[in-house]
Amino acid sequence: MIPPEPTAWPRLSTLSTGLRCRCPRCGEGPLLKGYLTIREACPACGLDYSFADPADGPAFFAMSAIGVLGMMAFMAFEFTVRPPIWVHFAFTFPLIAGACLLVLRPFKGWLVSEQFVHKAAPPEWESIGGHGDGSKWK
Repeated sequence: MIPPEPTAWPRLSTLSTGLRCRCPRCGEGPLLKGYLTIREACPACGLDYSFADPADGPAFFAMSAIGVLGMMAFMAFEFTVRPPIWVHFAFTFPLIAGACLLVLRPFKGWLVSEQFVHKAAPPEWESIGGHGDGSKWK
């Protein structure tokens, strides 16, 4: 019996699949369950998502991007309108926090898509056995 040939998947845009939080291989199945939890596998094509570990990358990129843009808007608003401080506490700071939460999912999807395309894996260290051989500190 001849085993079936593996399906050839076209390379999809990491930006498109990531921003839509879709499977990086087929582009159809959802990547996340809930708000930020990565599924175990794609329900459409069966891709195992065990390779995906974006760690704190999405939070870093979201806070950096929104922080820069938010502070520019904050300063422009402050210098032109000169509102009382309570306006910033009531509106500006919640808007910046909400924007960070809004872009967190797309950043996570994008980073997982990049990991899939670039075949990112945890580092594997290999010892050639030379370091420390013959040392008196055993």
